[in-house]
Amino acid sequence: MNRRDFITLFGIGGIASSLPLAIAACSPEKSTTTISKDWQNIGTVAELDKDGQLLNENSPVGAVLVVGTSKAKNIVAVNPTCTHKGCKVDWRATENKFLCPCHQSAFAGDGKVLEGPATKPLATYAVKIEGDAVLAKPV
Repeated sequence: MNRRDFITLFGIGGIASSLPLAIAACSPEKSTTTISKDWQNIGTVAELDKDGQLLNENSPVGAVLVVGTSKAKNIVAVNPTCTHKGCKVDWRATENKFLCPCHQSAFAGDGKVLEGPATKPLATYAVKIEGDAVLAKPV
């Protein structure tokens, strides 16, 4: 085998052996995070009772806005991300609705759309109080 043949074969072998690495580098990254289906601690009863709402943007189940007090029978928990353009909705207790400050979409207390431009409801969570903890899980 002469030098030219050796270099050609060595070059082709190098390219062929690095091909799987190049393909893996170009593939979309797979997320290893999974959303837990179990009850997750969102905050404390004291935090909820202070303002009548509790926001946890970094919970294991995603962003959660809990509305109500520990003495209320109907505590509500939603993902506060507007389904129109992703802005964070605000709870308007006097109007009993969530309002998006970006494009004025309005959502009922249960997350259903009252006024557009949003067409999909807010994601909701089951919520409960155990001891001093406010817990939520995806519905």
